[in-house]
Amino acid sequence: MPYAAAMRVALCQIPVSSDPSVNLARAQAAIASAAGQGAQLAVFPEGTQARFGTDLRAAAAPLDGAFCAGLMEAARARAVAVVAGVFEPAPDGRVYNTAVAIDATGRLAASYRKIHLFDALGQRESDLVAPGGELVIAELAGLRVGLLTCYDVRFPEQARALAGAGAQLLVIPAAWAAGLFKEEHWVTLVRARAIENTIWVAAAGQVPDPAEPATGAPTGIGRSMLVDPMGAVRVDLGSAECVGAGELDAAMIARVRAVLPCLDNRRADVFGAAAEPVG
Repeated sequence: MPYAAAMRVALCQIPVSSDPSVNLARAQAAIASAAGQGAQLAVFPEGTQARFGTDLRAAAAPLDGAFCAGLMEAARARAVAVVAGVFEPAPDGRVYNTAVAIDATGRLAASYRKIHLFDALGQRESDLVAPGGELVIAELAGLRVGLLTCYDVRFPEQARALAGAGAQLLVIPAAWAAGLFKEEHWVTLVRARAIENTIWVAAAGQVPDPAEPATGAPTGIGRSMLVDPMGAVRVDLGSAECVGAGELDAAMIARVRAVLPCLDNRRADVFGAAAEPVG
């Protein structure tokens, strides 16, 4: 498989309000900042459209609605591909927690509906959110980008399936809530998904909006990271609002796999064949 040249990825660690119009303005400003830092891809948190703890049914909109249209226009104007979390209506009255992948021309390249819902640690995401059921790989900025969302990172089979299907970069929008050992889990899991699949990972999280009242629903700890195929953290944005970019050398995947061929060494006779390409 041919690999794209080195590129820059921006992690857009923004606070998320209950007001989609506020969040769209923040996202557009972050895309401009990403472009100013030379990024070809800007990665945003889960639920960039509206924070958890607000009326997600009211915030949800079709992917051709105003929020996504605003992201698409900003991507086109700045020639930067974008991945961001939004909510779209589901047929059963709930919403889908969806990651949209927008290319640098402003075209919707793909959308991924979160497969694993956060029914854990006192939360019930499935009360409001309907699960997706399909793996998604998008072509963005010359790369095959596998999409996951937040809690999906705890399920290594999903990341492995995307890597087996040809993804070169895993992108993980998140709203990872604070809690006992939660930050340690986040950092460990993001790095593990890179190490075990010898793949790049770009994970972007929310930070709390100081203007919003605490609701007990997940907002985010930040800790957006860019991790290379050996598990080295190339970018870590800490816990404050920030847009930061780092270099991604896609050719490093082949170099690492030449000496650490985990995917080739996998026992397909025991664990089953590799996933078929998706996209």
